[in-house]
Amino acid sequence: MLNFIGLGLYDEKDISVKGLETIKNADKVYLEFYTSHLFGTDIKKMEQFYGKKIHVLKREDVEQHPDWIDEAKEKNIVFLTGGDSMVATTHVDLRIRAIDKGIKTSVIHGASIASAVCGLTGLQNYRFSKSTTIPFPYTTGRGKTIVSEVPYDTIKSNFEQGLHTLVYLDIDMDKGYMSINKGLEILQGIDKKRRENFINDKIAVGVARAGSYNPVIKADYISSLIDFEFGSPLHILAIPGPLHFIEAEALVKLADGPEQILD
Repeated sequence: MLNFIGLGLYDEKDISVKGLETIKNADKVYLEFYTSHLFGTDIKKMEQFYGKKIHVLKREDVEQHPDWIDEAKEKNIVFLTGGDSMVATTHVDLRIRAIDKGIKTSVIHGASIASAVCGLTGLQNYRFSKSTTIPFPYTTGRGKTIVSEVPYDTIKSNFEQGLHTLVYLDIDMDKGYMSINKGLEILQGIDKKRRENFINDKIAVGVARAGSYNPVIKADYISSLIDFEFGSPLHILAIPGPLHFIEAEALVKLADGPEQILD
């Protein structure tokens, strides 16, 4: 059996009781932290709390050479991820690979940032459309810097349809964890390059360290939010479409948003 268990958002105690019981009954426990990360804990604390040795996997161990799943043909194996394990396409692919090998699988869900953002900001879940990720710019072998404009197009398209966009921020082994400020800077750069004047007068909501006892939630016009200090990772960004009056009130009262959005 291969058990996919979502760990939740912030520390080792975010896991469900069902997830914890499954870990304690497992023969072996694997973990990947490259799609997300729990900043309120570390491997040592997790091992102490779960009572199991944790084997950390690299990206290539999950996406390219997941030979370790063969152990689940004979043993009870657990695969741990941050958030909810089935939100990432990579993990769906891994489950399909296991099924194709005749391995039984199970999923034990954890809290997801996709729903946590709605709870923390008051933005209504059903009004979110296609999400997007802002990747770090990269430099080609010829020295040209490439900036993906896909996130900008997704945000603009959603907005024009009256819908919100959840914007994930890149995690890179070398460049680290993208901040809300860096993500907004990239969007501003695209906006300036294209001369569309779409971004700066829009409201955005930044969320830092969701799942902790003291998350930071701040809404403001992008031109001002870009200078707000959100502190340490993880960060995520939401850019709403036109607001329902309850959403506008929520952003003022829950996310310290400007009262002008109530007009």
